[in-house]
Amino acid sequence: MVRTRSDAAALADAGYVRLNGKRIAACSQPVRVGDVVTLALDRSVRVLKVEGFCERRGAALAARSLYRDLTTNSGAEASIAARDSAKVSPEKTPAE
Repeated sequence: MVRTRSDAAALADAGYVRLNGKRIAACSQPVRVGDVVTLALDRSVRVLKVEGFCERRGAALAARSLYRDLTTNSGAEASIAARDSAKVSPEKTPAE
């Protein structure tokens, strides 16, 4: 997702974050266990369900256990795969 809190705040302020389907107005919006957060990132959309919180900052592995990724692969990733598979180099015709 993003690496810093300031990057996350910038996404929220720019309107790229939704909380339970509604665009948030400020990065200070409270988030509760069970909420669904939707992030519109550079080339993808991530849908995450909040499973819990921690009291202290910890390792990335521990942070991943606090949310469930609800994003499906059928959307943007499938269209990217289709686009990439369509990029076939044309065969050269032999010169006569």
